[in-house]
Amino acid sequence: MGRKFFGTDGIRGQTNSGAMTAAMAMKVGQAAGAHFRRGEHRHRVVIGKDTRLSGYMMESALVAGFTSVGMDVIMTGPLPTPAIALLTREMRADMGVMISASHNKFQDNGIKLFGPDGFKLSDEDELAIEALIESNVPLAPPEAIGRARRIEDARGRYIHAVKQSVASDIRFDGLKVVVDCANGAAYQVAPSAIWELGAEVITLGVSPNGTNINAGVGSTALDAIKAKVVEEGADVGIALDGDADRLIVIDEKGQEVDGDQIMALIATRMLERGTLRGGGVVSTVMSNLGLERYLQTIGLTLERTKVGDRYVLERMREGGFNVGGEQSGHMILLDHGTTGDGTVAALRVLAGLVRSGKRASELCHVFDPVPQLLRNVRYTGSSPLENAVVKACIADAEAELVGKGRLVIRASGTEPLIRVMAEGDDEAQVEAVVARICAEVERAV
Repeated sequence: MGRKFFGTDGIRGQTNSGAMTAAMAMKVGQAAGAHFRRGEHRHRVVIGKDTRLSGYMMESALVAGFTSVGMDVIMTGPLPTPAIALLTREMRADMGVMISASHNKFQDNGIKLFGPDGFKLSDEDELAIEALIESNVPLAPPEAIGRARRIEDARGRYIHAVKQSVASDIRFDGLKVVVDCANGAAYQVAPSAIWELGAEVITLGVSPNGTNINAGVGSTALDAIKAKVVEEGADVGIALDGDADRLIVIDEKGQEVDGDQIMALIATRMLERGTLRGGGVVSTVMSNLGLERYLQTIGLTLERTKVGDRYVLERMREGGFNVGGEQSGHMILLDHGTTGDGTVAALRVLAGLVRSGKRASELCHVFDPVPQLLRNVRYTGSSPLENAVVKACIADAEAELVGKGRLVIRASGTEPLIRVMAEGDDEAQVEAVVARICAEVERAV
């Protein structure tokens, strides 16, 4: 059974249209509240958000929905997605909600739901909530309507937890770090946590105004932080996305270090210390073949899932892994949290710099990636991947790359895009394959 509202990471879209309206947010609150009302105790939900202008509207609508079915609401204000997962568990809430469209432009927003254990919901839970959205959820009687309140210590709780992920003997004194928060949810907590551990912090993207989230800053717009790291003579740059569950590192030369390299670094250090579980790392079909080859040289495996950190997390829990993530920068370290956390991963990188005494350009470039090319083709209407000519073109390309590389073609789970990725040892062949498939997709569109 397909999902009507939920994508690979909650419900997402342009605000005031489609599924991302205040009316729909209220229905989501009612449906999710009804689904998680189990037992006779006072039920509660923790709601956080990033810095989008529409966050106020969506928050108010969700509060109305939850309280109308008898759930109490705790609002935290702007906080990273992993902070909401943490607080959901710590405050013994029945569920948590993060209002964010992650790395998307400010016009978009989204609703991410967490269960009482702090993990994102299963497909079964999402399908059950979808069914309730389209039904008449029973409302609470007047005397049982929920209450709503804001808490003031949420940021401090999260900063404390983040700092606890670093060994007590580690300090960042002497490190100069550029921290780019994308004008998003971590604009206060990430620089504070890194500064409190001793680093000299230079900030970017810490002046949100409701419409500048991810605008020319953050993990998907790296020119600003690359220039700032070189200009300031910084040791390293830390680039987060709008809800701070992603991390991209910039070395002292202004070079990008993506999620594959960060996973390789963290897994290697944990293997050396005997703390890596599962015998390898979990990532997606998009991770570079170079990562897989490198892990094999040190006796580890790379388990691949379909794209989406929720699928990475599912495989990690099934297989007993404690390190996983995505090339795009989602870093899931299950010893320290239940979802991707860019700030925690950043602290692990900084700790590696301190322990090794190496420059970031030495430490963070762990393996040589094979040539990989990703292009996106925007479409409207039905998916062009159903077109017979496109299917034939993809089949020919797959046959051409057998034994030489990989091809991954997929529709985005968050935007109307077809993502075409190829990789292999022959860069010219990779470029030709991607160009040919994209041309056919564009003709079909």
